[in-house]
Amino acid sequence: MTPDARRIEELSLNSSAPPGQLLYDGWIVRLLRGKAKRARSVNAVYPSSRPLAEKIAYCERLYQSCALPVLFRITPFSQPAQLDPELGRRGYVRYESTAVEATPIDLAKLNLTQVEPMDLAAWVEAVGELRGSPVAHRSSHFARLDGMPLAKRAVAIRSQGRVLATGLTIVEDDCAGLFDIITHDEARRQGHARTVVSSLLRMAWELGARYAYLQVEEKNEPARRLYAQFGFVEQYLYWYRGREGVAA
Repeated sequence: MTPDARRIEELSLNSSAPPGQLLYDGWIVRLLRGKAKRARSVNAVYPSSRPLAEKIAYCERLYQSCALPVLFRITPFSQPAQLDPELGRRGYVRYESTAVEATPIDLAKLNLTQVEPMDLAAWVEAVGELRGSPVAHRSSHFARLDGMPLAKRAVAIRSQGRVLATGLTIVEDDCAGLFDIITHDEARRQGHARTVVSSLLRMAWELGARYAYLQVEEKNEPARRLYAQFGFVEQYLYWYRGREGVAA
């Protein structure tokens, strides 16, 4: 059975779980330093019992004590429903709207392609090079993925020793998430992203996955057109709430 949107959200949270996190009255509080906001934000996923103002204040104090900007990740499933408007009233700015898309994996849409499998440590370094990430972010990225008890496959496209594109699939049950599909600026519009997606979906199928999901910036039309060729369809949107200046 095709997973519903709530199950896809659970899979997404599992695939981005950092080494350390707290559960606070139904909220998953993540405090890992690094680029990935999902690993350093509050995810309000379960019903609460404490007053909302008390919970927001607790998160603000906790993130301040960890020298991290407080971020809230808002989905259609966030609890309580008044969290998003309350944050807006408190001056938390909405930004980085992201579409979560999913599809059954259709082998007929997958070409036989050549990509290079990579071990996780080397792959994280390659992703960091493409993004221009500092060493601390790369270390956090590796720690999050390496500690994850799920099947994963990391791939790259390389030319003359230089990594031009990357991608990762993480498989849980019969669902595969696609992540870090990145192409070097000088190698765009050469079909590399399509090759990576096709390869990852085929690998995921071989690991037992029959459905796939991914996250893509809502306004990234070129990427969304590419994913649509594999059958990906929007399931829901999520966004972040943070103080002015945090969105940078």
